[in-house]
Amino acid sequence: MRFVETWIPATLVATRDLSPGIREFLILPDQFDGTAYPVGSHINVSVAIAGQPETRSYSLVGEASSQGFKIAVRRAEDSRGGSRYMWQLAAGARLDITRPASLVAVDWERDNYCLIAGGIGITPIVGAAQALARRGANVTLHYAVRSRADAAYLDELADMLGDRLVVHASDEGGRLDLDALFASLPKGTLTLFCGPMRMLDAARHAWIGAGHPLSDLRYETFGSSGTLPTEAFRVRLKDSDVELEIPRERSMLDVLNASGFEVISDCKRGECGLCAIDVVAVEGEIDHRDVFFSEHQKHSNAKICTCVSRARGTITVDTLLRADAV
Repeated sequence: MRFVETWIPATLVATRDLSPGIREFLILPDQFDGTAYPVGSHINVSVAIAGQPETRSYSLVGEASSQGFKIAVRRAEDSRGGSRYMWQLAAGARLDITRPASLVAVDWERDNYCLIAGGIGITPIVGAAQALARRGANVTLHYAVRSRADAAYLDELADMLGDRLVVHASDEGGRLDLDALFASLPKGTLTLFCGPMRMLDAARHAWIGAGHPLSDLRYETFGSSGTLPTEAFRVRLKDSDVELEIPRERSMLDVLNASGFEVISDCKRGECGLCAIDVVAVEGEIDHRDVFFSEHQKHSNAKICTCVSRARGTITVDTLLRADAV
């Protein structure tokens, strides 16, 4: 069973290349009133991967606009296929999308704000920067990229923030030192983060090490970022002879549901934990790509978020639901 999502038809109005590997998509719903959406909002987009209908989630770029919804997609050859599908679309393409939703809560009454983006993680941060700059808030944005040529929205952010934008480009030796940054922040600073999983893990360690409450670090990540390459793996179901292959372009959640072993889910971004199921045995290694479980819980390998997490080898799980009992 799943929570009901409201899907609406839309048109891809235009595309724009922001860098050699990042493309912006302007999407206009058929019935669009330009209603404001919360900072950190995302939409789901219906895509076709290997002939199968799939869903991909993309952060909305910037605050609400009368032009429609903007998303930016990084072309990733090692992804599960969503970026390749999006990149082959041309203006005029018809799409099915969901209405904007946000799981990131922002306290607008703080004295200080720190924004951190890693690569394509800049997409939800742009809207936060706009909202905070418009309010006259004390905000600094740290933007970590491989090179400035890879940095989407760099000019717009520089015009908006001036010297409050700090670019950390690896090819310039500008690696972001999270320990030093967090140690320098005043107590009570609210930090918003979006980036790959390894960067998030480092951020959480540095944040706690600097003595800040974890509740003041708000974050979002993308489920395609893990510690292992995205590859096919196998899933056995406890007390049965069922063994399923999870291809690289599909999630464990989708394969289980398609096989009749329904798993409850909601966000499909590794944030809510509703799709977590029990892990009975691991023959290989689990790549936990969620942001729901703690580091200790991930290390125990007792559960796995089926919407984003993957594995190498074979894992045995218990969905608590048998196909022949449905």
